[in-house]
This record gives sequence, structure tokens and C-alpha cells, in this order.
Amino acid sequence: MAWNQPGQNNPWGRRPGQGGGPDLDERVKSWQRRLEALFRPGGGRGNESRSLFILLAAVAVAVFILSGFFQIKAAEQGVILRFGKLVDIRQQGWGWRWPWVETLIKVNVASVNSSEYKSRVLTSDVNLVDLRFAVQYQLSDPKKVLFAVKDPEATLSEVSEMAIREVVGRSELDNVLVGKTRPEITRRTKELIQHTLDNYNTGITITTVNLTDVQVPEAVIPSQRDANKALADQERFVKESQAYANSIIPVAQGAAARMQQDGEAYKSQVTAIAEGQTSRFLQLEQAYSQAPEVTRKRLYMDTIENVLSRAHKVLIDSKAGGSSGGNMFYLPLDKLLEKANARDGESSGVITGRGDDGSAVSGQKNEPDSVTVEARGRGDR
Repeated sequence: MAWNQPGQNNPWGRRPGQGGGPDLDERVKSWQRRLEALFRPGGGRGNESRSLFILLAAVAVAVFILSGFFQIKAAEQGVILRFGKLVDIRQQGWGWRWPWVETLIKVNVASVNSSEYKSRVLTSDVNLVDLRFAVQYQLSDPKKVLFAVKDPEATLSEVSEMAIREVVGRSELDNVLVGKTRPEITRRTKELIQHTLDNYNTGITITTVNLTDVQVPEAVIPSQRDANKALADQERFVKESQAYANSIIPVAQGAAARMQQDGEAYKSQVTAIAEGQTSRFLQLEQAYSQAPEVTRKRLYMDTIENVLSRAHKVLIDSKAGGSSGGNMFYLPLDKLLEKANARDGESSGVITGRGDDGSAVSGQKNEPDSVTVEARGRGDR
């Protein structure tokens, strides 16, 4: 359907060829001519073109200047970078920077950030635990946070896990599970994290460390029970060994002391006997020098007495008391042996006596079963 027919609507608001202003092409060409006249010296409509240029320049300068203003809040610090290089750190308040040349990065240094971690740690008594802990921190130094480390968050995560592993790894399971000892563990963990971050120049300040949950894994509970039982058995065996050593050592020390004392006593005894024999020999020598014949006879008699005292014989004089020799002698050997055994302190001795007929009797007490009876007449001796 044609748009120029009567009664039909024209979507462009007018019919082709009708009046009411230039068409679209004419408007575009008009604006092009105005811009060419504005930037061509001496062209255009004179003062009108110059005023328009000044107005556009003033607007551009105002936009440029206004875009450089910024505001730093009380909890923030502003880092000014000029072509990526640090030039200044601004505090709270208003400031201005060169737009498109300098870059402003705002760092919140007052707010407390929190990160939660989960780790599985082996304790000092060979027990496995699952830990959940939270670390609260502040970005206290924007310069170090932005330029000292590549990724402060990742560094904080690795350092926190390292610290909790080291502290819990030096603690026992009971101390980790019991709430009374947790503050000590968290304090040591916080100090270790802060010390490590300071060595890395991260610019992060740790405020608190909290152990939120400590659990023993279900899969390792039987193994941990076996390990605890083995440790208990080891401790029991050690105590039993120590008790046995404590009971044996004093006995051995007492036996050693007794043996030493016996040795000293034997030494003193042997020394005294040797000294006594030496003294007796010296006295005997002195007596022999004064009376050789008497001393010689005395030595002979003592020797014979000593030899006969160890002889296993009983001597009976059969001719003593009469010449008939037909009398029956009664010799009480059992009585003689009892008298010999009754003598205390003698290692060996001779039993001497008289028979019913007045004969001399002698006997040995050490071996009563080997007593020999021998009868001799006076003429035989």
C-alpha cells in the first residue's frame, strides 16, 4: 500500500515531498559543516563558532579536573600509583590526583577480616585429629600488602596451616580436646603466624586465632585405640623393668659390699696368721739358740703328737695289769667318739684314755667308721 495515498498513515510522520524541515541527510550535512567551520580558522559564523569552542574546552577541562578528586574514609588508606609506581600514601580526607596518569587504590586498614581453614593434624602421641580454626586479621600496611607479596590471602592460608600443624603436632590429644588448654594452643599459634608473616613483610596483623572444632576421624578411632594401648603397654613394661632393676641393684650392691668385706677380713686373717707364724718362728729360733737340745726334743715331741692326733687307730696295751693276758678288755668306743665330737673349735683331735686294766687309749674323732683296734704286748713295743 502506498504511503502517499489519501487516508493512509505515514510512519515517518509526514509524506514524502511535504514540508516541515530538512530530511535526515540534510541534518547530518548541516552538523558536518558546522564542525568544519568550528575547527577551521576564520570560518563559520565568527564569534558564535569561537564561543562554542571555548565552551566545549571549558567543559572538558572541568570534567578532567573533577575526575581527579577522591575521598579517603576513616578506615582506609589510599595508595597513589603513577604509571604503576608508588608515589604516595594518602590518609583520611579529600585529595586530588592526575586523571588517566595516576591510579588510586584504597585499602581498608581498620576492618577485621576472617578466614576459616580445615586441616588434619597428627599429634605428638600419634593421634589424628580434624581441626577447624578461624584466623582474624587486618591489612595494617598497604604498601607491603600490595607490593611485598604476590598473594597475601594465599600466603596467610599456608602460614596458618603450617603454624597449627606445628603447635598441635607438639601437643597431646587430651590437651587438644580439653577446652582448658585450647587458649594456650591458640596463643602459640597466633604468635607463630605473626612471626612468620613479619618475616615475609606481608603487612598483615593477626588479631585472634580460634579453634572452632576438634574431632577425631571415625576411620582412625580403632587404630588410635590400638596405638594408645601399645603406648600404655610400653609404659607399663618400662615401669616393671625399672622396678626390677631397683630390686636387683641394691641386692647386687649389698653382695658386692659383703664380698669386699669378706675379702678384707680374709686378708686381715691371712696377714695375722702369717705374722703369728713369723713371730712364733722367731721366738723358736731364739729359744733354739739358747737351748738347742731341749728345743730339739720339744719339737720332736710336738711333731709326734701332731701326727698321732690325726691317726685313725686306737692303741691298747694287752699286757698291762697282769701277765696272764687272758682278760677281756671293754673299750667304750662310742663314748670316746662322743667326747671327741663334743669338743668345739677343733678341726681334728686325738681321744686318749685308759682301759679297765689301766692301758692307754687314743682315738680319732673325724672318721669313727675307720677306727682300727690294735693290741700289742709290752715285749712287742
